Amino acid sequence: MALTLYPAIDLKAGQVVRLKRGDMAEATIYGADPAAQGRAWAAAGFGWLHVVDLDGAFAGRPANAEAVRAILAAVPGLPVQLGGGIRSMATVEAWLAAGVRRVIIGSAALKDPDFTRAACRAFPGRVALGIDARGGMVATEGWAEVSTMPAVDLARAFEDAGAAAIIYTDIDRDGMLGGVNLEATLALAQAVRVPVIASGGVASIVDVEALAKVAGQGIEGVIIGRALYDGRVDPADALRAARV
Repeated sequence: MALTLYPAIDLKAGQVVRLKRGDMAEATIYGADPAAQGRAWAAAGFGWLHVVDLDGAFAGRPANAEAVRAILAAVPGLPVQLGGGIRSMATVEAWLAAGVRRVIIGSAALKDPDFTRAACRAFPGRVALGIDARGGMVATEGWAEVSTMPAVDLARAFEDAGAAAIIYTDIDRDGMLGGVNLEATLALAQAVRVPVIASGGVASIVDVEALAKVAGQGIEGVIIGRALYDGRVDPADALRAARV
């Protein structure tokens, strides 16, 4: 089973950035043209884009809509999954109508489970759950708040909701180039029937290869950010490794 690769485009004030451990004060700017970045990842051969409205995650509503629409217009036909500030059915409907293939519900999965379940039912296959953990516990509000809910318990609570995937982010590793938390990601994937997408910590092609080896055990894909932007992972090499 091939591993799906999701190059990340994180948006802050309309720019392409990467954070360290989700800290907005630790943002590295990689470009001022999100649409151009989308075209670059499409040209490299990636089959999906992972876009996050970082400002929206903190604000609780879309904050980089113009940049997201520019990306969608730049890569027609390339599926885009979008997270950040998606906390109402109106926002879900608007983004899906705008051309987003899959929306990611993060904070609301913990704080508004009824809405989350309703969205999964209304749009089967087009809603993913973003479960972000610090020390194994779910974090919300752009990772600014850490709950007492274990990530695996939240995943199990939505196992029958009809979500397309669970995006599991190890916050302590995100943007740190320290390697994927394979053990925790695999444990979550094996605890539920929903496909899991790994996120946070990809440092080299070794991480892609390790995830590809367990792709048949519930791990569907991996999000790659800083390692691509810094040139530590070559897109062609990563795509080859993912097909193993």
